[in-house]
Amino acid sequence: MPIILRLDRMMADRKMSLNELSERVGVANVNLSKLKNGHVSAIRFSTLEAICDVLDCQPGDILEYQRPQKAE
Repeated sequence: MPIILRLDRMMADRKMSLNELSERVGVANVNLSKLKNGHVSAIRFSTLEAICDVLDCQPGDILEYQRPQKAE
């Protein structure tokens, strides 16, 4: 998948556990765990907004687009 999730890095930078983020964002721990591990295909803007608010970051700090390599 060309979208790379950096949620774990942001949480580590903020010294925040998954449980604490889950409580503060209001999203189930299991759903944030799936997001953190890249096992989701979509995220609601409201969830992304809440995560960015709690972690004091921008969406680009959490999500990165990596262009697929072209076959030669």
